[in-house]
Amino acid sequence: MKITAVDLFCGSGGLSHGLEQAGISVNVGVDKDPHCKHAYEQNIDAEYRQTDVRPLSQDPERVARMFPWDSDLDVLGACAPCQPYSTMGQSKNKTHQDHQKWGLLKDIKKISEYVEPDIIITENVPQVRKDDVYDEFVQTLKDLGYHVNDDENKKVYCPEYGIPQNRKRWVMMASKEGPISLPDPLYENESEYPTVREAIGHLPPLQAGEVHPEYDLHQARSLSEKNLERIRNMKPGGDWRLWEEDGLTHLLADCHKKSSGRSYKAPYSRMEPDKVAPTITTQFYNYGSGRFGHYDTDQDRALSLLEGALLQTFPEDYDFYDEWEEVGVKNLGRLIGNAVPPLLGKHIGRGILSHVGAKVPETSTGLADD
Repeated sequence: MKITAVDLFCGSGGLSHGLEQAGISVNVGVDKDPHCKHAYEQNIDAEYRQTDVRPLSQDPERVARMFPWDSDLDVLGACAPCQPYSTMGQSKNKTHQDHQKWGLLKDIKKISEYVEPDIIITENVPQVRKDDVYDEFVQTLKDLGYHVNDDENKKVYCPEYGIPQNRKRWVMMASKEGPISLPDPLYENESEYPTVREAIGHLPPLQAGEVHPEYDLHQARSLSEKNLERIRNMKPGGDWRLWEEDGLTHLLADCHKKSSGRSYKAPYSRMEPDKVAPTITTQFYNYGSGRFGHYDTDQDRALSLLEGALLQTFPEDYDFYDEWEEVGVKNLGRLIGNAVPPLLGKHIGRGILSHVGAKVPETSTGLADD
């Protein structure tokens, strides 16, 4: 059976790479971000098309033509940006409907109605299920004859699938072929979850502002004198209250001096080596953006770009860019942080293969062994 996928919102190729590792062919990846082109073309055996999904919904025949004529089973990946639904993407005065990316599910719905691929995949933050547009999308699929995985199966806690970060996702799978679901999790107990140390502990030591001579992606941003003092007085798993207890109140951020900000414990903290990492965001390389300080107290810095990629389960040799001057830290952080973790993509692919009775690769906790 020839199974072929088209990946809308493909980004740097996280979902596509995972599907390929599971044994599913990807034919086309679509994204409007020009910085995705190199990463996608260098790592994915598929064509990259730089375009916005919105005009495709006005001419969905263009998407239909992305599937080869001899495909036995067409899979549409449509993992729209999560920012409209993420709590981190909201401000006090804006709802998700004000967000410029809100409504992309409507475009996916239009494309799905026209193309009617055999299988449709979406991945987003759990908050998406509270939106009327999401409910309308799912109901449309059911009306078209799709079987949609149940809500309990949609809930993904990434460490249970071998991904070493505290990432929660909502994965919808819909099929015209019958009931479909994600494979069962690999792990049930916290003691079994992959850890930060297991994911990045083998990398050479690095200091703030350094670029490792052999691993160009293994580079950490420089820190101000105050942030250096902050991280040097921070223990793995601790938070700003340590400074308060030690009489180092000058290190407190302005928000922590207000009652409204005292509940924000993650900024300026260090990760814990033998636990999962926090959710890798597009700002993981910034020490003050979350619990992104390195756990090793001899390495006073935030995560390197390579470490963020490894915690997202990208292979160590994944080729993200061509010319550094054309991409830079901010764009690479976005490419890495916005990606569907490739290992999650692989498990999604395994679910598809199991669903259609195709041979499923032996269960593994990583990508390299396939």
